[in-house]
Formats: sequence, C-alpha cells, structure tokens
Amino acid sequence: MQHLPALALLEFDSIAAGIVAADAMVKRAPVDRIAAGTVQPGRYLVVVTGMVAPVEEAVKAANETGGNSLRDQITLPDIHPQVFAAMTGERDESDIPALGIIETATAPAAVAAADAGIKGAQVRLLEVRLSDGLGGKGLVFFSGIEADVEAALEMGTGVLAPGQLVEARLIPQLHDELAANLLHDTHFRVLIRS
Repeated sequence: MQHLPALALLEFDSIAAGIVAADAMVKRAPVDRIAAGTVQPGRYLVVVTGMVAPVEEAVKAANETGGNSLRDQITLPDIHPQVFAAMTGERDESDIPALGIIETATAPAAVAAADAGIKGAQVRLLEVRLSDGLGGKGLVFFSGIEADVEAALEMGTGVLAPGQLVEARLIPQLHDELAANLLHDTHFRVLIRS
C-alpha cells in the first residue's frame, strides 16, 4: 500500500452543502484524489488525498462554503497506510487473537481513532467502517495481542473530542463465525475504491 502524504474526511449534514463544498475543494487546490457521496442518514462524505498543503487548502475551502452543515472533519497530514487500506476494504482475515472495537458518532472521528490507534500500538487495523449501515456512525476494528489492542483502544479513544466516542470494547478471543460476519462489506467503501 502506497503511503499517502495527507487525507481529509469531511462529513456534512446537508447533501447540497456537501456537494457545493466538494466542488469548491477541488477548484481551490490540486488534490490527488477526491471521493464524495451520500451515506446514511442523509449525510454527505468527502475524502481528499494528496500533498499536505493542497489538502489543507481544500479543507479551508470546504469550511468557507460548507457553513453550519459541516458536522465533523479530520485532516491527517501523515496518515498511516493501513488506515486508507482499511477504509477501502483491504483487510487481513487471519487469526484474531484479540479484537478491539471503537464506535464513534461520526465517520471522521472513526478515521482519527484508527490512525491514532495503529500509530500507537503494535496491532493490525482490520477495518474502518464509515456511516452506511451504521446510522451515520463509524467503526474501527483492531486485532493483535490483548495488551496491544488495549493500548490501541486507549490511543484511539484518546484523540476523540467529547461526544465523539460512542463505545470502546475489547474481546480477548473473537469467535471465528462472528469474525466472518464482522468483516462484511459496506457501501461507502465502494465509492473510495473507484
């Protein structure tokens, strides 16, 4: 997986405002890539990747045009390569010694938690789920040795603002059948892949 210099994820309450903001972002700065689309429950997500300065400039344009419709956002100037891979559906389906779950109120909060957890502990990032099928929430799944997963949960939840964390849990040994169910596809990831 190629290391991405920067990634920004923005979540809008208004689809129309999100489309206007996404348009302003790509007109303002030469980002490498944009993926944008609707997610449940009637929100609009925009992901941009590229060099740090253009991504930051694109986010400024979104903040200027998105108004009060911008629900949440995250800009990661040095994103861990496993985060984007997990967002696009790449996953390691090998044995899961322990599973850590972080549930967030928004998609950007999930990405922030995933990046902090994977950078702060020796774990595998199994998946990052964004909004669709989750009522707009985000989910992060870490796997590894129990103590390392505990550390990833602590690091991941530690970067979240008040109200962004819904729940963080640890399962010391996940049952194989449940693991297969949890690693099922979601909708927004298809937009990022294309």
